Amino acid sequence: MAVPAAVARLLEDYSTQRSDLAEDAAKVREVAGKDAPTEARVRAIMLHDEAGVLQAVIPESTILDLDRLNEGVGRNLRALPLAELDELRKRLQWYEVPALPDLTGCDAVIDARLSALDEIFLPSSEEDKYLCMSRRLFEAAMGAVKSMQISVRLPEIAVNHNQPAKDMDQINKAISSFTSLRIQRRLEDTLEMPPLPETAQRIIKLRVDPEAGISELADIVETDPSLSAQVVSWASSSFYAAPGKIRSVHDAIVRVLGFDLVMNLSMGLALGRTLEVPEERGDGFTPYWEQAVWTATLCGALTTAIPKERRPEFGLAYLVGLLHNFGYLVLAHVFPPHFSLIGRYNEANRHVDSENCEQFLLGITREQMGGKLMEMWNMPEEVCVALRYQKNPYYNGDYGVYSALLFVATQLLRKHGIGEGPAQPAPQSIWDDLGLTRERAEEVLQELLSMSEDMKSLADNLADATRS
Repeated sequence: MAVPAAVARLLEDYSTQRSDLAEDAAKVREVAGKDAPTEARVRAIMLHDEAGVLQAVIPESTILDLDRLNEGVGRNLRALPLAELDELRKRLQWYEVPALPDLTGCDAVIDARLSALDEIFLPSSEEDKYLCMSRRLFEAAMGAVKSMQISVRLPEIAVNHNQPAKDMDQINKAISSFTSLRIQRRLEDTLEMPPLPETAQRIIKLRVDPEAGISELADIVETDPSLSAQVVSWASSSFYAAPGKIRSVHDAIVRVLGFDLVMNLSMGLALGRTLEVPEERGDGFTPYWEQAVWTATLCGALTTAIPKERRPEFGLAYLVGLLHNFGYLVLAHVFPPHFSLIGRYNEANRHVDSENCEQFLLGITREQMGGKLMEMWNMPEEVCVALRYQKNPYYNGDYGVYSALLFVATQLLRKHGIGEGPAQPAPQSIWDDLGLTRERAEEVLQELLSMSEDMKSLADNLADATRS
């Protein structure tokens, strides 16, 4: 494939200035992503402080160690705001910011790991295209920039995806290392968590009562005025387009939402009020409750598309979507000084999932924290499993259908800019286990995307309700 015109002009300049680079420049080629080895790909991370903009060039299969970089250059850099990043990409007409200072006009620092590569693959101007060049040419193109160890390989971070027996040890170690909290017998005591709301406790008991019906559920919800108002408001939303006026919780259950959904929605709302949503939010990341509503609604919608013999329970699917990011609230509650640092690392490392930055900085992830707390609170096992394994598409234990559903839903949403982190491809095995196809799942999502304003309104209502 031909290289972009801007790069061709640079290569011509390099060849003119240094005849020994002419052959290397002539061999530069553009390749498709499938032909660019992961370990040889690089990316430019754009950072700034009061001194100006700097680009850090690191291997794609690493995270940027922001603290080490700042220490090495004596600055206080953080990720360039998304609006400025988008403006730069638009000006350069490049899908990702090119890792070439001569194109961006910015100072640069390169990771020392790149010196071990024979060939280097830089993002080209189009999505999933890379420019392949020799290391010698790459180093010449970078000029007299500083080279230092500023990245950490993802395998070295070693996120715990499938060893839940180690969760408590990791949690306790993180608490001991990064807080002044005292380790106690019960996790919720150690974390100084508010008690599980009485409404949630009563709903948990109601779930396992075979005699429970609409009246019992309505009674529980109506004892909590804020929750009662929220359920009625939810049922009255244009998203459900219910005919006539919804006048009571009983009305909402019978006419619009159904017993199962109201029970699980109420549970999610009650838990959501135990912890405050932090005011500080990563630049460009979807707000907490908006992300929760999208994920819950998509999980529920996907459930109806799954064959009956494999179909998970609709209400529980909705609940795991609503609570999927609860560990985020736990991190903010338990590690307040480090929560801000995690946010800065996530902003700088948008090419990897947040679990990598959390594991690197704290030695624990939000999924481990959220899953373990649900377990301590005696939440349904389906919820505990879904939250704990939602980022492990290969989990095949009990109730794995819920974690699989959550994985698919979050990755679909990320493809459309909803959520936090890059979209990851779902392996074929997860589609086979769910009895879904990629095409059908995308159709379901497209139906929801057409109701974006309604979804935003639901999320705003939820956010207001949990603050009251």
